[in-house]
Amino acid sequence: MEKFSSLSHSRYDCKYHVVFVPKFRKKSLFGKIRQYLKGVFHELARQKGSEIFSGHISSDHVHMCISIPPKYAVSDVIGYLKGKSAIAVARQYGGKNLNFNGEKLWARGYAVSTVGFELEKVKKYIAQQEKLEKDQEDGKF
Repeated sequence: MEKFSSLSHSRYDCKYHVVFVPKFRKKSLFGKIRQYLKGVFHELARQKGSEIFSGHISSDHVHMCISIPPKYAVSDVIGYLKGKSAIAVARQYGGKNLNFNGEKLWARGYAVSTVGFELEKVKKYIAQQEKLEKDQEDGKF
């Protein structure tokens, strides 16, 4: 039986598999930025009452399994994660401290799917993304 979360007048189990990409699918998520984004995503999700269960940041896309309370629309939370993370990356790595909107990191849109009772399958799929990425770099398919 899955663990349900609570709000003041509801119990819920709302988990989503979300995928989004950097603008122009640029391979911009390498090295230090990738490590930095992991912490940023977890902190931003926490600020919206959400929890990231599993995630993988590839060089050209991001997978995450996230629980979002029903009081927030999925689009609002993902927009918040993308917008605020772009600003954080710009401030950290772009040399800009104030009044920067971070408009050049993420492409518009995202893909989302409900997880339902298949959380372990989705977590396994996301964990396999790193292996698939390495195989593609080595020329394996």
